[in-house]
Amino acid sequence: MTIGLAVTNIGSKITYTNAANGQKDFLPTNLGLGGAWGFQFDEYNSLTIAADLNKLLVPTRCFDCDADGDNIADWRQESPISGIFSSFGDAPNGFDEELKEINYSVGLEYWYDKQFAVRAGYFSESRTKGDRHFFTVGLGLKYNIFGLNFSYLVPTTNQRNPLDNTLRFSLLFDFGALSVAEGEN
Repeated sequence: MTIGLAVTNIGSKITYTNAANGQKDFLPTNLGLGGAWGFQFDEYNSLTIAADLNKLLVPTRCFDCDADGDNIADWRQESPISGIFSSFGDAPNGFDEELKEINYSVGLEYWYDKQFAVRAGYFSESRTKGDRHFFTVGLGLKYNIFGLNFSYLVPTTNQRNPLDNTLRFSLLFDFGALSVAEGEN
């Protein structure tokens, strides 16, 4: 069993465009909590089941929230650190909406002889918070210190996503395996 927790993209606000108003936006700070359970069936076959939950740690946008009357929404005036803490209780519709800000993913990974992998996963997001839902499928190959991974994103709704029908690949080098192989010689 493996459990992980990560907070990513903590930092100062940035400007994404050259807009004249100069308003800065929050980085997409994220809290992720995940777990995986691995099963080794025999010396050749293994299966891993994984799941994770993610929540953006930025203030919920509120377009008519300007308590001090300066024509800047109050959520925009928060610092990045106070935005992280306020993100747990600032949803206009209360705790139910806070729960909708959490998206989840589940996945399976099967390995044969630690050289060939088949993967599948599913991602889901609340309808009111983006409504992205998709499956992913993938393959992995590993030989000595080299690895090659392929994945494909399969949309499951009519909601358009920039990643719809994308094929991704990665090339891996396991330098730790290289040093072990050199030590054996």
